[in-house]
Amino acid sequence: MVRQAHHSRKLEYQFRPMRMEDLDTIMAIEQHIYPYPWTRGNFKDALNSGYSAWLLMHNEAIIGYSLMMLVLDEAHLLNLSIAKAYQKQGLGRYLLEYMVEIAKNNQMANMFLEVRPSNLSAIALYENMGFNEMAIRRGYYPAANGREDAVLMGLAL
Repeated sequence: MVRQAHHSRKLEYQFRPMRMEDLDTIMAIEQHIYPYPWTRGNFKDALNSGYSAWLLMHNEAIIGYSLMMLVLDEAHLLNLSIAKAYQKQGLGRYLLEYMVEIAKNNQMANMFLEVRPSNLSAIALYENMGFNEMAIRRGYYPAANGREDAVLMGLAL
């Protein structure tokens, strides 16, 4: 299930399944890009639960990752992250397109995700991919001033 990306700089990117031995690298990225990162336990639990967990690779290096829970006919995107040095290059979209493809291949009817209202670049990406705002989850995320709401977004597959 390895696919090559066509990128303006002719760099090659591949996808591969996430494994436990990848967690050191993933944790370093996660802690670098988020003020409230997932814990190693969050990733371990997701992997142990058999969630769809994928890495975006460049020259054998992990540069992005995503995890998605597939339940009945719903895909719930739990985490989609690109390492800081690779952001703003269209790779978040590329990884999201891959996750949508996996959801479709698993006969999912809808994909859902939560995003911080303050994460404007992520919201713009999701809207551009066809996701619609469905609800606000109050106090969903930890934040410096206590809690931040989440925007629940959905995409019909």
